[in-house]
Amino acid sequence: MEIIKLFPQMTVELKKPHPCGTKLFKILRVGSVCRVVCEGCGRDMDIDRLKLEKAIKRTFPAPENASKN
Repeated sequence: MEIIKLFPQMTVELKKPHPCGTKLFKILRVGSVCRVVCEGCGRDMDIDRLKLEKAIKRTFPAPENASKN
């Protein structure tokens, strides 16, 4: 399995939807446990990095202005 490079403020699409119906999540913190927030309802949660990497369908790059903050 290839290690996926994850960065804060990056948006990811997961394979299965959140109960609110959206599949898009924004990454807030990266480490062995990542913190993500649902783009639909705003719920934030901690998830193991390995579990998150297996659940990712595709990634969207972080906005350019977010990396400067």
